[in-house]
Amino acid sequence: MEIAISSSERSAEQLSAANLQRAVQAVLHDGYVILRDVIDPDHLDGLLPRMTADSRRLIASEKWGGAGRLPGHLQQAPPPFAPFVFRDIVANPFAVQVTHGILGEGLYNRFYNGNTNCPGSQMQPLHTDAAPLWPNLETAHPPVSLVVNVSLVDVTEDNGSTELWPGTHLLSLGGARRVDIETETQRRAEVPPVRANTAKGSLVIRDTRLWHRGMPNLSNQIRHMIAMVHNIHWMARPDRLWFDIDCQSEFPQNGPLDHNAQFTDDPLDYLFVRYAHPAKQEIDQ
Repeated sequence: MEIAISSSERSAEQLSAANLQRAVQAVLHDGYVILRDVIDPDHLDGLLPRMTADSRRLIASEKWGGAGRLPGHLQQAPPPFAPFVFRDIVANPFAVQVTHGILGEGLYNRFYNGNTNCPGSQMQPLHTDAAPLWPNLETAHPPVSLVVNVSLVDVTEDNGSTELWPGTHLLSLGGARRVDIETETQRRAEVPPVRANTAKGSLVIRDTRLWHRGMPNLSNQIRHMIAMVHNIHWMARPDRLWFDIDCQSEFPQNGPLDHNAQFTDDPLDYLFVRYAHPAKQEIDQ
């Protein structure tokens, strides 16, 4: 489902009760929802040149990431310092309203990184980002972890929009995270996949258990996708997320989302690691 944000909702920075219910139900039923026109395009334009330059460094080092670590797919974080950190990305009020409506009080962000799809990339294996906590339940447990994805440009099938499999967050793979060919074929006959095509300024919220995969980028442009992961309050926390102190104002202090952020004025290593850390610290590669 895609929900277009009205001018009144944008002014209030809040979904209407009806749209909030639609968004929550879409995530619960289908495993994902798209919110349209919720991010300032100027912010995305400001990120694009820097992230493209960073992509070229990763490509030169052949630092392929994501499911299968296939050539053409990068695990790439946005720069965690000004002028590249924006409130409507790291703490988008519409996204937070939806994730809070599903996960409840005390939700926190455990991830700030992303996936970059380069020209000539390969199709990833069908997979989930997380297995169910209790994989053998007859009925799937409620969501505990939701991904918020933000792309910097229009996303189409030409530049490799993600393939999503509606409703599969409610299915059990017996604790596995890869989907075998037989299971994929059976599900395709029942409910075929869709592509997460989004207009610039949109975001996607999806359950981490939803089957999905990166698809080939047939264009000649690198396509970036920032990822944040909002967790329910009782999920174990990894380390805090490091940001430069110069962007602290982009993280609102009031609101339901715990940013799980720590700020420093030390230089940050962020590109060749999964989680940014101050450069003076020893980093586990």
